[in-house]
Amino acid sequence: MSRPYAEVIGDPIAQSKSPLIHGFWIEALAIDADYRAHRVVPEDLPTYFAARRADPLWRGCNITLPHKQAALELIEDRGGVRGTIGAINLALRVEDGAVIGTNTDAGGFYAPIADLDLTGKPVVVIGAGGAARAILFALSRVGVGPVTILNRNVLKAAALLSSFGLKGQALPLSTALPPAALLVNTSALGMVGQPPLEIDLAPLPDDALVYDIVYAPLETPLLAAARDRDLDTVDGLDMLIGQAALAFELLFGAEPPRDRDDELRDLLTS
Repeated sequence: MSRPYAEVIGDPIAQSKSPLIHGFWIEALAIDADYRAHRVVPEDLPTYFAARRADPLWRGCNITLPHKQAALELIEDRGGVRGTIGAINLALRVEDGAVIGTNTDAGGFYAPIADLDLTGKPVVVIGAGGAARAILFALSRVGVGPVTILNRNVLKAAALLSSFGLKGQALPLSTALPPAALLVNTSALGMVGQPPLEIDLAPLPDDALVYDIVYAPLETPLLAAARDRDLDTVDGLDMLIGQAALAFELLFGAEPPRDRDDELRDLLTS
């Protein structure tokens, strides 16, 4: 490869829409660069970063499941992400040649709900992985009320609440949903190839917002159930495009053309 490139890494990776998004923006801005998907299994992660660090054409990579926490241990943490979010979704080569980690998930998650007043309001979060960390970080900055985390591993979820200074509770995934102004699915449940997310939305008030970060399929059973109840929804593409836009600017030094988001969404859902 003879021109600069970036990529997305994960395991699995075939479902990633990042190459379509970044490719769309690269073409729109006529940037001389490539973007691709690259499967990296967990045991190969150290070798991957060693090889890319030695490649001057590599600009960086977006990072998806299951590497968001493991990758943090393999690159420089100049922004103190380890002590705040505790997970990264972007590795970036900077001017001095070092590879640093950052996280654009928090900003990407929050952008679609920035106009929503969540001050003091109850929130339910499903899942306690790398994406949940970024989302809880964002929620902790806007003064939400009690946060309930539903997760298979209750101790892990309780530790997350504590680490972000959030009041609330951690409960098993099978627990009935408590009332909330916002419900966020941060888990892979409902994603293509994963078990479904089976949850009864009846306890949610009529003005609740349901936000599912899964984007394959775009219409998850959770969102379908929310729409059946006429609840407001946010789908996974909103967060995906939002975090990608922040990453694109860091990777390629150019602001993506967000005025073409409708066209991009059509491409992603065709």
